[in-house]
Amino acid sequence: MTRPRLQTVNLWGGIITVLTVLAAVLWAFPLYWGVISSLKPEDEVVRPYIELWPENLTFDHYITAITTTQIGSWYLNSVVVAVGVTVITVASSMLCGYALSQLSFPGRKALWWLILASFMVPTQALIINHFVLVSQLGLINTWAGIMLPQLIHPVIIIVYKQFFDQVPKDFREAAVMDNAGEFAILFKIYLPMNWGVTTALSIVCFIWTWNAFLWPFLSVTRTEMMTMPVGITQVNDAFGVYYARQLAAAVLAGLPVALAYLLFQRRVTEAITLSAGIKG
Repeated sequence: MTRPRLQTVNLWGGIITVLTVLAAVLWAFPLYWGVISSLKPEDEVVRPYIELWPENLTFDHYITAITTTQIGSWYLNSVVVAVGVTVITVASSMLCGYALSQLSFPGRKALWWLILASFMVPTQALIINHFVLVSQLGLINTWAGIMLPQLIHPVIIIVYKQFFDQVPKDFREAAVMDNAGEFAILFKIYLPMNWGVTTALSIVCFIWTWNAFLWPFLSVTRTEMMTMPVGITQVNDAFGVYYARQLAAAVLAGLPVALAYLLFQRRVTEAITLSAGIKG
């Protein structure tokens, strides 16, 4: 009886493995096709049949994208916005999560329920309000105007609050007995315990902000102030569409995010798991 069961288990395991590999190939093929197409001459890209490898390998499209566009400015804008949003969002969310978890103040429960209820409001529904406010403040076509509406991520606050709730109360009580202030308790006791969570949330927040398109697209009208996802839409030609050139710009735009994911894959997975657990 044992051997047939083992054979059945191995059979199902093999089938699941094959299906997983096929799914991974199907998922990765568009990425591979985009990178390979960016290394082909334009006449090879528009051929009516599929070629898995270029006949004439060329980097001309990358050179053109770098030399004839403002990609340097787009990279700078994306780095400033993504880093700024990540630092401010993670720091403010950590302080908010700590306050909701460890402090007692009027309106604490109402604020907590308001944060939870914010999940019911899609970001797109607030775009008009954001645009009117940013426009009235005179922040259109500025880094601050791009950053401000992206500074609040309720899921990060909730993750921090749940982590602080799980820290044993003995640590806080001992610190209070030593006359430690709230900032000392947070930065010397609680924060060192959750560097892993902070790192994971920072990486994911950076990726979210780098990939953001809708708000940066609406809040910027000057080419030199565009971020990378918006800027690559400007890689075109007066005589038609050059697919290879646009794909080269898209690869350059996604390269920092891909490198960040490859370098910090475990942290990214951890943060996504935490976020999925909260939303679920």
